[in-house]
Amino acid sequence: MATFQFLMDGFATALQWHNILFALVGVIIGTAVGVLPGIGPMSGVALLIPITATLTSGLPTESAAASSIILLAGVYYGAMYGGSTTSILLNTPGESSSVVTALDGYQMARQGRAGAALSIAAIGSFVAGIVSLIGLVLLAEPLSNIALEFGPAEYFSLMLLGLCAVSGLAGKSMTKALIMTVLGLMLGTIGIDGVSGIARFTYDIPVLYGGIEFLTIAVGLFALGEVFKTILEKEADTDPIAKITRILPTKQDLKESAKPIARGSLLGFFIGVLPGAGATLASFFSYITEKKVSKNPDSFGKGNIAGVAGPESANNAASGGAMIPLLTLGIPGSGTTAILMGALIMYNVQPGPLLFDDHPEIAWGLIASMFFGNLILLILNMPLVRVFAKIIQTPQKYLLPIIIAISFFGVYAVQYSTFDLYLLLACGVLGYLFSKNDYPVAPLVLALVLGPMIENNMRRALTISNGDYSIFVTSPLSLAFLIVAFAWIFVPIILKFTGRKVIVNEEE
Repeated sequence: MATFQFLMDGFATALQWHNILFALVGVIIGTAVGVLPGIGPMSGVALLIPITATLTSGLPTESAAASSIILLAGVYYGAMYGGSTTSILLNTPGESSSVVTALDGYQMARQGRAGAALSIAAIGSFVAGIVSLIGLVLLAEPLSNIALEFGPAEYFSLMLLGLCAVSGLAGKSMTKALIMTVLGLMLGTIGIDGVSGIARFTYDIPVLYGGIEFLTIAVGLFALGEVFKTILEKEADTDPIAKITRILPTKQDLKESAKPIARGSLLGFFIGVLPGAGATLASFFSYITEKKVSKNPDSFGKGNIAGVAGPESANNAASGGAMIPLLTLGIPGSGTTAILMGALIMYNVQPGPLLFDDHPEIAWGLIASMFFGNLILLILNMPLVRVFAKIIQTPQKYLLPIIIAISFFGVYAVQYSTFDLYLLLACGVLGYLFSKNDYPVAPLVLALVLGPMIENNMRRALTISNGDYSIFVTSPLSLAFLIVAFAWIFVPIILKFTGRKVIVNEEE
């Protein structure tokens, strides 16, 4: 009953007029972000953090944090929705989790069934969003109660697991992912050490005493990196956009996609809960499952509606599932949730087991707002399918200056320092070079967020045990997390040496 009461309080927060407005703006921007190829949910959320900080500056801290996270989460799952539009109409996935949707969605569009494909994607996403939210409501409290039993040693091991999970699954090469993780951890050590008060790697530059701001790095690597990539690698868009005729799916379409939507929603939710697995992996698994279950597997890749319904549901359910480790354990499940975590920390709200006790308004307000967000998305996406199809045709010459302006204004509005603008530019160039050479950027950002927390918990654990390192393996939970973290890194390496193919997760 307590959970129900908290949820009702959450609805009271989410139903305040400014929060409804924030949710609406978030999902509209998110859908646009998903539709525009190249600007994934990570770039979208990173770009909007400084804007939400400015918009909510007049509100009390707790309300400002709640409103900001409601908007940013709206961008996150809105982008998951929008990514399918470009996959289906242009065969150009808006972000990596929509790659699978393109396999059958684009074929459906070429057969003149673009409307049916888009609406099934929207319906599947809505159902999956609601399924993952019910899971979030039911699991959030029990999980956070278990997590309250954690000491510093358990936290250290759990965060190390989160880091290994993303490093082990991000990008094509694990070596490159680990290099990026270490680089992020090194950047996280810059600044004044919280325990001893000694300045580290600051070289007597006062700006560095406060450490390197996560927001500047995230916006630079993702948003500006994407801008440089687009400018320097001009891609000719020659594909014509498929015409949309009938918008609503037929009864047969609905019948054929009901089971894939249900399977995709459950599969996606449970994969999303695993830190590091993410929406891309969920959509791949869903597609493989649908193909195995189907009586006619050869029709996949030729316009089978189950190939759109399953993966689209899975990637949206995974984005809801990824909220569970973020809110209850303080472990981001993917790159985007790492950025959401950074946004919460900016408001002095620490995600983790105490979030539901210390900041119930934020935690339950966010959960309740996601119910509305999903509903708004369904209402918006069905009639506006044609409008969103038009967004795709926005010329790059208008789009890129807008992204650059938002990046610079945004970072300066939060940081008020020209040093951060230079850093932003440098990160933009680095972001381009990293993506050009297949170095995944997500592990770096995640390590930058988790690094200082890992260090603090390690030092606290060692203080408790008088410097005895065995504290990390004598606690059963801590040992279990360390074993899983170890396996996450080394099992794929062993499989690679035995000649097996390993599925790796691209960034989302």
